[in-house]
Amino acid sequence: MTITPHTELIRRLADDFTALQDAVLADMNGVCAPEIAAALQDEALVGPVTVVLAHADVLARGAVRQAELSSQPPDRLRRLRAHARRVRRARSQAEARYKKVGRRCRPVEPLELRVARAAFRPAYDESLRQELRGRGLPDETLQAPEGDLARWVWERETGVRQLPAAVRELCDCDDETFVGALLLDAREEENPYLQDDAVVERWARHARTALAWGRYAIGQAEREAAACAPTVRRTPLEALDDAYQDAAVLAARCREAQLRSTALHDRMQAALATGPGGELVGECRAAALARFAEARPEAWNRVRDVTARHRVDCPEQADGCPHCHRALAAVLADSLDECTHEDDDAACPEEDVDVTYGDRYALLTDLPDSAVVAVVDAAAGDDSALCGYGWAAEDGATGHGHSLASSSGEAEVIGICAAALSLLDHHEDAPVVVLCDSVQAVKAVDAALSAGDAEAARRVCVFPESRELMHRLVRRRHRVQVRWLKGHVGHELNEAADALARFAFRRVTGRIPSGAVRREETRILRSLGREPGPLSVAA
Repeated sequence: MTITPHTELIRRLADDFTALQDAVLADMNGVCAPEIAAALQDEALVGPVTVVLAHADVLARGAVRQAELSSQPPDRLRRLRAHARRVRRARSQAEARYKKVGRRCRPVEPLELRVARAAFRPAYDESLRQELRGRGLPDETLQAPEGDLARWVWERETGVRQLPAAVRELCDCDDETFVGALLLDAREEENPYLQDDAVVERWARHARTALAWGRYAIGQAEREAAACAPTVRRTPLEALDDAYQDAAVLAARCREAQLRSTALHDRMQAALATGPGGELVGECRAAALARFAEARPEAWNRVRDVTARHRVDCPEQADGCPHCHRALAAVLADSLDECTHEDDDAACPEEDVDVTYGDRYALLTDLPDSAVVAVVDAAAGDDSALCGYGWAAEDGATGHGHSLASSSGEAEVIGICAAALSLLDHHEDAPVVVLCDSVQAVKAVDAALSAGDAEAARRVCVFPESRELMHRLVRRRHRVQVRWLKGHVGHELNEAADALARFAFRRVTGRIPSGAVRREETRILRSLGREPGPLSVAA
């Protein structure tokens, strides 16, 4: 560690969460002592600063929400909102600084190798397995996917160790139990075993799910507080404050998990670059690419062509185009339709490609005249899991409601299920088609309907509300279809669903006075050219 005039101060701030957060907020407000402000600029604190600001951000926004529900004077509410904006801005700046200086620069592999591996994953992996097998490497190495070669080198060079019982327990438990351990870590007592190299990556993967459950608790408390008259909200607001306190800790621990996982990967990459195994892995990758080129010459020629054209204009060419391979792989996937020819889901790039499914009318040309068609939309906030959904059907029926969702995709799934179930109840024999502008939600519901198993949508449906609706819908799947609709392009039903979703969200969060709810609903329906009817209620 480089010795600076503030070395001891930096060490103390790094070890004391409260002291660091106080220092960061004081610096943000321009009242920080000069020596502390200087210490905060040290690279050793770049990551920890993002952790304390993740915590402060949730608390600041929680203070605003509690003030809104407790009818605080306008001047106090303005001050709280201004503080929350400053914290959010400071957090964004800290994250940007971390991305710039807080992470080690990793060696960039050849662009052609990265594009081939991303666009043609199964074929490249098979070439790699053949190369490893041809070199006589241990059998367990042959089963390692490409992404685990760095781990293989790391474990080979650091040695296999006996894990403590508590670490082994965290490694062996199922995902639901692991998320429960993360909630206990945040709400009761910090678990030091999460920092073990054997666990930290799993911690980083599931930390967002734990944070979603923190937002679930906020949503439950917020809904209860908003449903009460302002004069009797004291107890619900105390519960809301507790929920925000827990969520703030979960946000900080989530950020810490990401930092520790990144640090582990950096150590692995360092071992790969400097250890004796690194040269072997480099040789294996290059040889695997040569095997791939020989086995798939047409694909290899496409890879070379697309990378050569890309390099002509890429501003990151001098750095080896470190972030360009996924976009290029998406281009290849589109042109070669690779995703339909490979058995492994990894053949498709991880990032969502801007897929066009056709215009709204082309989607419906194959439907019988008796089909009942509806469009769904959803609305959600940032801190709470509360969401609103709305739907509008071609026969004039509308509906809206509220629930709890871990993501916008889950909120849209809830809307799809609620609309379909309502229409199925009111149309005994007609097929029901629900259109939605969320690709994630459409894929999740379609997977569950096609498989006849609600668990097929488990990755999106995190909370019990959506899972229960999905189970009900799957039981009636033979009369239901869900399709994608391009959103917010002026389509009448889409705009109606959007308006109803926003109304439902404002209602459940208490942003519409209870005495004005029915009047506001009627106004929205009439503005859409619809009158309140039998289905114009919360589904």
